[in-house]
Formats: sequence, structure tokens, C-alpha cells
Amino acid sequence: MNATHEVTNQAPNRVEIDEYGTNAALVEGVALYGAGWATERLHRTGRRVGSAEFQEDARRANRTEPLLATHDRHGHRIDEVVYDPSYHRVLGAAVNDGAHTGAWAQPRPGANVARAATFMLYAQVESGHGCPISMTHSVVPVIRQDQKLADTWLPRLYSTQYDGRLVPGKAGALFGMAMTEKQGGSDVRANTTVALPTGDGHYALTGHKWFCSAPMSDAFLVLAQASGGLSCFLVPRLLEGGEKNGIRIQRLKDKLGNRSNASSEVEYEQAVGRLIGEEGRGVRTIIDMVARTRLDCIYGSTAGMRQSTAEAAWHVRHRAAFGRLLVDQPAMTAVIADLHLETEAATAAALRLARAHDEDASDAERAFGRLATAVTKYWVCKRGPGHAYEALECLGGNGYTEAFPLAMRYREQPLMAIWEGSGNVIALDVLRAITREPDSLEAFDAEVSLAAGADARLDAHLAATRRLARDVLASPAPQARARELVAALALALQASLLVRTAPAAVSDGFTASRLGAGAAFGHLYGALPGGVDAAAIAARV
Repeated sequence: MNATHEVTNQAPNRVEIDEYGTNAALVEGVALYGAGWATERLHRTGRRVGSAEFQEDARRANRTEPLLATHDRHGHRIDEVVYDPSYHRVLGAAVNDGAHTGAWAQPRPGANVARAATFMLYAQVESGHGCPISMTHSVVPVIRQDQKLADTWLPRLYSTQYDGRLVPGKAGALFGMAMTEKQGGSDVRANTTVALPTGDGHYALTGHKWFCSAPMSDAFLVLAQASGGLSCFLVPRLLEGGEKNGIRIQRLKDKLGNRSNASSEVEYEQAVGRLIGEEGRGVRTIIDMVARTRLDCIYGSTAGMRQSTAEAAWHVRHRAAFGRLLVDQPAMTAVIADLHLETEAATAAALRLARAHDEDASDAERAFGRLATAVTKYWVCKRGPGHAYEALECLGGNGYTEAFPLAMRYREQPLMAIWEGSGNVIALDVLRAITREPDSLEAFDAEVSLAAGADARLDAHLAATRRLARDVLASPAPQARARELVAALALALQASLLVRTAPAAVSDGFTASRLGAGAAFGHLYGALPGGVDAAAIAARV
């Protein structure tokens, strides 16, 4: 009892939950795509991230923002970012679970599926740490191109020991990236940072980067202009003798979304870097890194959708109005069901793509993955912000406060749509891929056609999408319809996967509300067509 009233009809805290075991779509997808061997470990991770202790660390890490210390009290330049201990605990737990490089360190069928599930479980509760986790995962294929660098860095990248200090001799290491500059953004060929050779494959870098995320990382991949053109360099924070490299952190970004992970602006003053690949081939060198980071953007958006749907469902199952629980009122049942349809479709696509990135993937599988990753990155990451808003609204005024997690999630979801290629960049990449690698479109079509004949609405959508692709590619201005084509491809993949693998209520609800005549319903959550079994879908949350 308070002094004036008794607090009733408020949902309890959503804690001490196995976030893996309660996510039916994730559990089923992990088994379907060959990662059943990771089940026990994923349950442990699910219980960890669902614990009150971990969720308090996630909350605290985003309330106690990183601080930049450019100098010590004596005036020496130190360029250090100070984080709350809660952030180190979150990041350390993810590293310990192999969320960064587990699939590289122990390759096997389903390794990337298990790693995707692990990444999504952590990102569902705390998103900021996913940036250095993702970058560390994504740099591995780039480091592998140079045997000397691989011998030095891969054992540290594969380590599951986390040490947040900037000290020499650490067992583990995390990587960041510094690609874009003030004048160019995504047009990295406009970069002006200069790299001059100093011998033995090393260069001195002078210039700046407008975005350098996770500046506390142990090393970075950096694009700079050498005499042969734009090139890729590995730039460590500490040199071989233990002294600091010439990386100057100018300021930390005041960001829209998470506050736990620092993003910064940096300058290079004769910073030492090691060339990876050939001069002038920087973009080609990092292309695999870009693909992997885009895949993690899909995971991050999907994790956010799962958090949004789960928190909304939890609230409406514990909150009553007008004599009934909210979830039992048809209008709210439809909203929760529709939020889940979006989440399950994203989960199905994410795990299917993860499997396509395993080391045992065939050539056709890799061709499918190249195109489908860009297509899905565009669509799922675009759908994230609106999805988060609708879930937030389910909590009413509570959702609009920072005391509940969906306010931060609503601010965070746009990040994945921007990072590693915003909408137009991705859509144009899809056009280029289809034109230059027609086998990728053939592989994509073969994949979505596996559901042919199972749902008339899907069959009609596939036929329409093939016609659209022909029309767009034959158009004198294909860019003008690039987004239309990418959206159609994305829905084709999601619908095909759900028709083949999801319960009938889910696949029917998705095709009815997202394809053909029902397409308008998919843009306004809760406006499901008649005949959709909203109660069965909502129960699956």
C-alpha cells in the first residue's frame, strides 16, 4: 500500500525468463537449420539475458554514458573512453558466449545459425554492445587475406576472454571500423585520408573519419588513399612496443539510439597501419566484411522486433481494461498477432541466411546468400522502426517513458537501416548484383520457388515479382523502381519460408496480410484481413 492508494493492474517486470526457450520461432529455426547441437548453450544464454541482473546492467549501461578523456590530469594525451562497468559485463558475457567469432573459431554445419541466435539473444536486451561484437565477427574474412596478420590477430579474435583495458599482451581482441568521412559518407571513394608507405607493408595515415564506432577497440580496419588508390589498412591502437598509435579521438557522437556504445570522430596523425590486399583494391578487400555486417544488421533488427513484440505481449497479458485482459480483446489480439507475423518472418529469413553463410555452403547457396542478404537487410531493417512504435503504443503511456525498454528500442531501430548502407545504397546494390551476377537471381528464384503450389497468393506474388524484375531491368531508368523490386523480393522470400516452415496460422496470416490484395494491411499493424486466426498467432509470441 502507498499512503494514498494501492498499486494494481500493472504488469510485473518481465525478468527471470529463458528468452531462448520462450521464442518458438527461434527455437524451431535453430533446429531446422542444423544447429540443434547448440540448444543447451542457447538455453543458458537465454536465461542469462533474461535475468534481472543482466537486464539491470543493460539499463544502467544506457543510462551511464561513456565519457571521453582526451588528456590525463597532467596534460598528457590519452584518448580513452571510459565506460560504466555494466557495459563491460554485458560485452564480456557476449564474448564469453562466442557471439563475436564463434562460427569462425569452430566451423561446422549450423555454426552461423547458432552464432546468429546467440547474437540476437544478447541484442534483444542490450543493443549497443552488438556493434563491436558485429565488427569483430565481420573483419575475420578480411584478416584472413594476409597470413602474417592472420597469425597475429586471429587467435586473439577467436578468444572468448574479454579484457576492456588498453594494455599489451591481452589474450583477446575486439575490432572496429573507420570508413566514412565528412565529405563522402557512403561514397568512400571520396575519402581524403592519405596513407604513405614507410616500408615492410606499413604506412603512415594522416586524415580523419567522421564515424568511428567503438573507439575503445584494439584495432580498426581503415580505408585511406595510397598512391595506387583507395586501400584497406589494419590500424592498431597500440604499436608493437606498447606505445599508443597516432589515433586522436576528437569527440563522441550524441546519438539518437543506444547510449552504451560510444561512436566517435577521429583524426590520424601519422598513425601506423598495415596494408591488407593491394593498393587501390580497398573496397574489394572489405566486400566480405560488408556482407557480414549487413547480415548482423538483419539480426539486430530482428532482435529488436522480438523484444518489442515480447514486451507488448507481456503487458497486454497482465493489463485489464473494460472488464477483460487487453490481450483477450479482439482489436489488441490482432495487433499482437500482426507484430508477431513481422517478427517471425524476420526470424525465418535471418536464420535461413545464416545457414547460407556456413562454410559448407554450395556455390548456389552462396549465390543465394549474396543477393538475399542485401534484399533482406533493406526490408527487415526498414520495417523495424514502425514495428517498434506499434509495440510501444501497446504499453500506452508507460511505453513512452525511459523506465520501460521500448522507448530506447524505438530510437535504436533506425540504426540498422542506416548502418552499412541505407535504403537507396542497398537497393542499388541489389540492382548491380542482379545485373552483374545473374546466377544470384536464379539461385534466389530457386529458393523462393520451393514453396510453389502451396499457396495461391504466394504463387501470384512470385509471378508478379518475376515480371517486375524483367520490367525494371529493361527500363531506361531502373533505379527509379529499385525499391519496389527489392521489397517484392523480400516479401517473396519471407512468405516462401513461412509457407514451408511455419505453422499454418502464421503462414496464412502473413500471405493474407502482406501479399496481393492484402498488402495494404501489412503497413498498418492490427488491420488483419478477415479469416486470419489472430488468437493462434498471438499465442505463439
